[in-house]
Amino acid sequence: MKHLIAAISVALAVGASAFPPALLAAKGSAKPVSAGYAKRPDVQAFVDELVQDYGFERAALMQAFALARYQPRIVAAMQRPLLEPPKWFEYAPSFLSPARVDGGVAYWNDHAEALARADEAFGVPAEIIIAIIGVETFYGRNTGGHRALDALTTLAFDYPRRAAFFRGELKEFLLLARDLGLSPLGPKGSFAGALGIPQFMPGSYRNFAIDFDGDARVDLWTSHADVIGSVANYLARHDWQRGQPVLLPANLAPDGRDAVLRRLDGGLSERRALEAWAADGVTAANAPEDIAPEPVGLLLLEERTAAGEDASYWIACHNFYVITRYNRSRLYAAAVWGLARAIKSARAAAAR
Repeated sequence: MKHLIAAISVALAVGASAFPPALLAAKGSAKPVSAGYAKRPDVQAFVDELVQDYGFERAALMQAFALARYQPRIVAAMQRPLLEPPKWFEYAPSFLSPARVDGGVAYWNDHAEALARADEAFGVPAEIIIAIIGVETFYGRNTGGHRALDALTTLAFDYPRRAAFFRGELKEFLLLARDLGLSPLGPKGSFAGALGIPQFMPGSYRNFAIDFDGDARVDLWTSHADVIGSVANYLARHDWQRGQPVLLPANLAPDGRDAVLRRLDGGLSERRALEAWAADGVTAANAPEDIAPEPVGLLLLEERTAAGEDASYWIACHNFYVITRYNRSRLYAAAVWGLARAIKSARAAAAR
């Protein structure tokens, strides 16, 4: 995104407590524009808070909100009922496809130096970092086409169920745009306001993104080194444990199996000590001798076989739950782990 790099350069040159006026100008802005969100009392109160607490210039914020547009499709997408959550065999194929695995191998080869540095600095294996990027945006191919200001403003003021969360993220986005010297009208992302190749929400961008290429700016749109370092830093800051497993195959003893399965809620149990699971007949296969003592969960993944549907069972270790801090879904975390293993295996095979 050339306009992002240019905007960052402008910011470094001018520094600003509010958005530089040139960055707020929209193409064709000589034409009159409607007031957008700027005339709404709740938005004006939000602007007052930002002016008072963070030193924004009121006029600049009002201009930005005058140009923000309500996105009904985003609200519809957020409100769309999920009649039944997908099963693993329905969810996983697109994330474990040959194209995504091959793309992960290519990404590793292209960015091996940054990945090795991230592994050394944060203890997060290269394949895990790559798999998160692969699941999130197919290695940067699909970063979202919604203008972030529109998406976040719509959800902050016209989606009451999660308005408080999205108002916080809208605030973080405006602070981020000011930090980087970007027009708030420029960045695009997901329908929920996630940004860049790793799809960081604005608050995560400000709190966990790092300059990993040494150019004195943090760019999650075009700098793959910054992306790699930021994903690793995010996981490390959420207590990723170096050298520890994510999932281990679980063996369930026939006696007491039904009682064990009743502990599952949506395919994932509460966390307990390994010894407590063992007392109920659940053991981990191939567990390392130095496995961390933290409590672990039991994970069910729905499988499709020639005979119909079946299930596989896994011990969900501490690092599995760290991945869920990126996305709370058990299926998401399992897909990251599965893609990571497939990438590592494919790259090793290609090197033979």
